[in-house]
Amino acid sequence: MDKTLHIVGGGMAGSEAAWQAARLGVDVVIHEMRPKVETFAHRTGNLAEMVCSNSFRSDDHEQNAVGLLHWEMRQAGSLIMQTAGEHRLPAGGALAVDRDPFSEAVTAKLLALPNVSVSAEEICELPSDGHWIFATGPLTSGALGKALQAETGAEALAFFDAIAPIVYFDTIDMDTAWLQSRYDKGETEEEQKAYINCPMTKEQYEGFIDALLAAEKTEFHEGETAGYFDGCLPIEVMAERGRETLRHGPMKPIGLTNPHKPEEKAYAVVQLRRDNALGTLYNIVGFQTKMKYGAQTEVFRRIPGLQNASFARLGGIHRNTFLNSPTLLDAQMRLRSRPNLRFAGQITGVEGYVESASMGLLAGRMAAAEILGHELPQVPQDTAHGALIHHITGGAEAKTFQPMNVNFGLFRPLEGLRGGRRGRKDRYKGYTDRAKTVWQEWLAAQEVPA
Repeated sequence: MDKTLHIVGGGMAGSEAAWQAARLGVDVVIHEMRPKVETFAHRTGNLAEMVCSNSFRSDDHEQNAVGLLHWEMRQAGSLIMQTAGEHRLPAGGALAVDRDPFSEAVTAKLLALPNVSVSAEEICELPSDGHWIFATGPLTSGALGKALQAETGAEALAFFDAIAPIVYFDTIDMDTAWLQSRYDKGETEEEQKAYINCPMTKEQYEGFIDALLAAEKTEFHEGETAGYFDGCLPIEVMAERGRETLRHGPMKPIGLTNPHKPEEKAYAVVQLRRDNALGTLYNIVGFQTKMKYGAQTEVFRRIPGLQNASFARLGGIHRNTFLNSPTLLDAQMRLRSRPNLRFAGQITGVEGYVESASMGLLAGRMAAAEILGHELPQVPQDTAHGALIHHITGGAEAKTFQPMNVNFGLFRPLEGLRGGRRGRKDRYKGYTDRAKTVWQEWLAAQEVPA
């Protein structure tokens, strides 16, 4: 069998898989159909292009599961985490990146490796031989989706992912809005002022909800169903669940004080997070939407501070397909019916940029070990990586399988620690301490360059 590793898809998972395998000495070909074949959401042909958001979420590796995943990836020499750190933007306690320089840098670093090449072609069939990783993400092409469906004999699961709009900073009314991270979180003044906040009175909030519910929405194609992932719900879907839902979600006013009116408590607050290093673009946090473009500008300009907003990108919606991984993949992320094919990233049923990249990290190492004739130790279940891979390859209930972010609910309990909300801080610290120890032991058991 040819010892070249072929990776289909050059997103977060595919890029990380290529980096990990190439650093182990394996020849890698990345098959990325963009820009030759375009998708609804992507704008360039760069690898690791960020679409929905520019945030990798919390960077707290002691009290947050995604922050722990960040830590584990850094320990493993992750390309995605290394590059994210180089292009980091102020975002309070979160890790947000300057999306275009980030993807350009990932592309340059991979192409600089002598054993990595990129082929701009669409893979439409499942190869019968060779070593392959499919990391085609939420926008797997129709032809490949049909090939997967034919191979697995199962209906592809699907939900719809919505994209948040981006606003030009110089069109935001800063006499109304102000800069502040929630609870002034962050070690520097820049971090403590990483978000723009737009306050609403009760009357303004009620009017906004009315306009949101009445706005014209994108229609689904015949035969499609709208099964949303709860972590990426369109705001109008949240509003349909109850008029106060948004005020207790992305529009919650807690931890913020309006310096223009310090004695007046906002009823709701819309936050915008910096989207590029220049600070010229801000995305509206949590405002994924399926409203039509005309309706978006009308509704979003009802937000105080955004009444004259100009949009660099409006929100959108796209279909996201993924495998029923607990029934289809083995513990090595291989398709049971075709063991020469591995899968990684969002197509496996993990949700989020970091989770996708982390599954690429594992798939790249697993494939490289197989090609080089090594035995890769089993990924410890008590790590963030282990909790995720265990969930998608057998830990989840196949009948109700849905995309999953990393979270401490996927971790095995620790004995002797208090349950419930009051014991959460000690419990989370226990999870992260345990994970760090076994993750370092797992890495030490492999012969991998630093």
